[in-house]
Amino acid sequence: MPIISRLFAKLLGIASAILVIATINFVLVHSAPGDPALVIAGQSGDTDAKFLEQVRAEYGLDQPYLVQLGTYLSKVVQFDLGYSYRQRRAVSDLILDRLGPTLLLTLTAFFLSLIGGVFFGAFAGLRHGKWSDLAISLVSLLLYATPVFWLGLMLVLIFSVQLEWLPAFGYANIRAASYGRLDYAMDVARHLILPAVTLSAIYMAVYTRLMRSSLIEISHEDHVRTARAKGLTEGRILRGHMLRNAAVPVVTFAGLQAGALIGGAVVVETVFSWPGLGRLTFDAVTARDYPVLLGLFLVMSVMVIAVNLLTDLLHRLIDPRIGAH
Repeated sequence: MPIISRLFAKLLGIASAILVIATINFVLVHSAPGDPALVIAGQSGDTDAKFLEQVRAEYGLDQPYLVQLGTYLSKVVQFDLGYSYRQRRAVSDLILDRLGPTLLLTLTAFFLSLIGGVFFGAFAGLRHGKWSDLAISLVSLLLYATPVFWLGLMLVLIFSVQLEWLPAFGYANIRAASYGRLDYAMDVARHLILPAVTLSAIYMAVYTRLMRSSLIEISHEDHVRTARAKGLTEGRILRGHMLRNAAVPVVTFAGLQAGALIGGAVVVETVFSWPGLGRLTFDAVTARDYPVLLGLFLVMSVMVIAVNLLTDLLHRLIDPRIGAH
């Protein structure tokens, strides 16, 4: 029963957080300048005042602010994200069409940055003060200071234009699907390399520096000195007493930065013409498509919550003592 109670409380907390986020999103989106009715009427070639009134009535834009908010929240509870002003399709269908590529990109970048940061940070921490430590620290500092869009363009210039090793833009070759599932998967993987590296590079730099400093600090703690005094090998000390403890703050910080990672996907998807939620967000902003924007923000918020739950699971795997409390 205690487990069921904790699970129910956690689910209730998540549901409450999603409703609060949905409310904040609604307030922010509707506070932005611009009239979606004008955009819709402009697409129809008619900006007549009477036609604008018809458009506002059709999409509920003539309703009081609180009525619109209540209608939106009631639809969210029913898993109804509304209808796109511009594309005349259900928002849920538009998001589902783009969700797969974004999940592929963000999850790949998340694990790539986390694994790379732990590896290079541990490598630098174990060689503290040596030239390899200085080189890794310098590269991570440069990557952290580099704008993500500039890094993406430079990678395209080097690996696509100059060396012609990787495709520059898109999700897959148009003809790749006709070659079979394996060839299609390989083609998508080739298109994924540059966006994933671009998105993960900055966060990998942060995790590298965090892992390095954490490992250096732990190497001077009493339990590590005691293990050395007992005659344990450095490899066993590293695996059993240092790496796990040093990785905990890295995983914690990775969970906190999940929102920034998903937000950064908007820029990366735009640079690489990646057909994900980022491109859809850009199009929805320019068109003042409120239902699509609200649906995207809500889905991205749920993705951030999911990534935080994933990091909590990683915490328990790294340190089983966390799950005992």
